[in-house]
Amino acid sequence: MTKNSKGFKVQKLKNSIKFYLPRKEGYLEVVKKLSNEFEGMTLIEFDGYFENKIEPTKYVRVEVHKNKLTEKDLIKQANDLRKILKQKSIAIEINNEMILVEADNG
Repeated sequence: MTKNSKGFKVQKLKNSIKFYLPRKEGYLEVVKKLSNEFEGMTLIEFDGYFENKIEPTKYVRVEVHKNKLTEKDLIKQANDLRKILKQKSIAIEINNEMILVEADNG
């Protein structure tokens, strides 16, 4: 956090994390969980195009920012969210790099 000579503070959050969640039962609980973990976030609703098909389900992109992150921990968190939402896969984006987390059926 840097202090400005004009009497206000500026904070730069270096990392961007986007979670792509289907708007289905349990998604609001996941959004609340993320809002408790991160200081601020934005929500954008869109129609989904996943697994090579346009789905009737609406999706929400939850975007959060933070200075320090561990990619491995975020991937584990995404997998946990995938299980809560009972999804075959879930997408997250870390600093503009898309990561698809899928169930291990092996």
